[in-house]
Amino acid sequence: MSTGTQQIVNYLEYLRSEKQYSKHTLSNYKRQLESALDSCKPANNGWQKVDIHQYRQLLAEWHRSGLSVASINQRLSALRGLYKHLIREGQAKNNPLKTLSAPKTKRRLPKDVSIDDVFRLLDNMPRDEPLAIRDHAMLELFYSCGLRLAELADLDIQDIDLNEQVVNVLGKGSKQRQVPVGSKAIKALQLWLEIRVDFIKEPTEAIFLSKPGHRMSHRNIQARMKHWGQQLGIASHLHPHKLRHSFATHMLEGSGDLRSVQKLLGHANMSTTQVYTHLDFQHLAKVYDNAHPRSKKKS
Repeated sequence: MSTGTQQIVNYLEYLRSEKQYSKHTLSNYKRQLESALDSCKPANNGWQKVDIHQYRQLLAEWHRSGLSVASINQRLSALRGLYKHLIREGQAKNNPLKTLSAPKTKRRLPKDVSIDDVFRLLDNMPRDEPLAIRDHAMLELFYSCGLRLAELADLDIQDIDLNEQVVNVLGKGSKQRQVPVGSKAIKALQLWLEIRVDFIKEPTEAIFLSKPGHRMSHRNIQARMKHWGQQLGIASHLHPHKLRHSFATHMLEGSGDLRSVQKLLGHANMSTTQVYTHLDFQHLAKVYDNAHPRSKKKS
């Protein structure tokens, strides 16, 4: 194993044991760092051997190879984190990427599912067979709480308090947050929990179980969402991130309280919420007409 590879392994172990990063996040970091190592041969002798000039050449090569701006930025972000770790461990004196400007990305707002489509989806899902009951509870919870895919998949029985109508969520960076659960999601969960016992093959705390009795995987959850979106004629491709964005958009349109939506989503920075929960122009115009003193009509 080369020095550069060993440094990656040590860094990932630090993120796992000290920072408690999720398996999904660690897998992304591993992929980005190994891709960078493949492109940057001097790093095999240790990342401290690579200087700013070599990184500028590497950045140009990535651009020429057709690598997307987002992919380049992901690699640079992973490398910056690696260098911080190396400096902290005394294996590097400085971060050569500190003065390297990352390419600018165009901010694309995620598309949401309209309120009408969300209601059509949730109100028309069948309740006559176990998998449909499970999936309905899952989708109601997604939309009720604006959860990330990993957050929903990792939920255990003790994370939900049906009486208090709250769910305790372990978000990014192992940060805990408590999110209210709507009454419709509570009813759907109660119905699912009544039959969940029929899915249990061995002791498990996972709320949502697959047919064989295991905790539902990310891929399985995504596939079930896609299935119901197609079954009920939802025009846009249905996936967890889109339903999370719908929750955020609809909450913001209804309340106008950006700070509260930020807390519900578990965003560390307000800037993330501002992009993620955009208001459509018609809604903004309506708010403007109702609120701006120079816009109000004279009675």
